[in-house]
Amino acid sequence: MSKGLASIMKQAQMIQQKMARLQEEASQRTAEASSGGGAVNVQVNGKNEIVSLSIKKEAVDPNDVEMLQDLIIAAVNEAMKSVHSEISEEMSKITGGMNIPGLF
Repeated sequence: MSKGLASIMKQAQMIQQKMARLQEEASQRTAEASSGGGAVNVQVNGKNEIVSLSIKKEAVDPNDVEMLQDLIIAAVNEAMKSVHSEISEEMSKITGGMNIPGLF
């Protein structure tokens, strides 16, 4: 095997190890978001799991359930975007900016 190929293989192996470590760390990462001026707060982790959800009493109107649903969806989506953005940033550092489909 040529030195160049050996070097590329070694770099690929290092990237693979770093990516595996990042995937493990992703489950520990969390992001928080709110909607409705803080009426709904949600925290999610890198495994796409909701870690916590809080809803202020004033956001609960039995005559307008749709509004509460929209607030929850907005907060969850924003938190998910945030945690995925952080993970993607870290992944980009590891891969040197290469976009590798299916990683995150």
